[in-house]
Amino acid sequence: MSKLFSSINIRGMEIKNRVFVSPMCQYSAEDNNGKPTDWHTVHLGSRAIGGAGLVMFEATAVSPEGRITPRDLGLWSDDQIDAFSNIANFIQSHGAVPAIQLAHAGRKASHNVPWKGNATLTTDEDGWEVVAPSSIPYDKNSLIPHELTIEEIHNITKYFADSAVRAITANLKIIELHFAHGYLVCEFLSPLTNKRSDIYGGSFENRIRLPLEIVDAVRNSIPSSIPLFVRLSSTEYMDMGWTIEDSVLLAGELKNHGVDLIDCSTGGNSPDQKIKPHPGYQVQFSDQIRAGANMKTGAVGLITEPSQANDILENGQADVIFMGRELLRNPYWPLYAEHYLDKSVDSWQKQYLRAIPDSNLSFWLGAKN
Repeated sequence: MSKLFSSINIRGMEIKNRVFVSPMCQYSAEDNNGKPTDWHTVHLGSRAIGGAGLVMFEATAVSPEGRITPRDLGLWSDDQIDAFSNIANFIQSHGAVPAIQLAHAGRKASHNVPWKGNATLTTDEDGWEVVAPSSIPYDKNSLIPHELTIEEIHNITKYFADSAVRAITANLKIIELHFAHGYLVCEFLSPLTNKRSDIYGGSFENRIRLPLEIVDAVRNSIPSSIPLFVRLSSTEYMDMGWTIEDSVLLAGELKNHGVDLIDCSTGGNSPDQKIKPHPGYQVQFSDQIRAGANMKTGAVGLITEPSQANDILENGQADVIFMGRELLRNPYWPLYAEHYLDKSVDSWQKQYLRAIPDSNLSFWLGAKN
């Protein structure tokens, strides 16, 4: 059996394989209510039928002001729970583990959806006031954020904990906290966006205070059996900014506070970042955090081929593979990949058995080898 399709046990939870569906915003909630819709049922359900071991809901806001757009998902109200639980139950019934990413967009909130230009929305355009550690806008076209007071920071910590409780009520089995991509917690981590002079700014220890408080609040609010992940921007690709060395140190602290896995992404906190994406370009960061903090990591970013994904795991550079765009292109990639690597069809749903290809798997996978 390939490493990619071996099971993994995290905090006592057995996940059938190491292909994890990365949280990918669909911007498809309706009426500003934050509830998943039929679109999400089909979108996430097809990835479960497609053979992934874990299927994760997209960034789900812990408060209305924490949304990127008015059409983001949210778990700030008990009224939203049932819409999540119906989908979570479907995912689980087809052999995958349902998970969710909880998030607050910070200064990158209040935008239109991408296919309508992603423009900043003012309060006159169905938008809202954005918040941040410091009153520094993301770019010249963005809103100037309100600098959070300490009381407001404490409220946001509670929002994360309360949303986590709702997620468990909705039968989500794993929670990931979004501390990456220039959203609120990432803004607190970076010395470029956090210019505070109180206990939440300045030194490294102060800048990591909020994420540790959120982790503690969530960890203490959910059963000890629930795995807790954190997505980090391992580096922000900026001089004098957050670095991979910082991420290794933070990951060690997060492990001590009950985090089980770091989902290793990069960037997103500055429009001036300089990234040169290439296949597997973020794997090096997963490797460094895994070794430096001695904890499980997930690799993500332009991982598209079965052998590439399996080699990352075999080389000890990550414990799981998060896949995004490739699973948008082909939600059944895991089925083909397992057949390709292991000559196995065990994960195919019985309704689809007649469609198992007997040749040319490279065509179906887009594989180059």
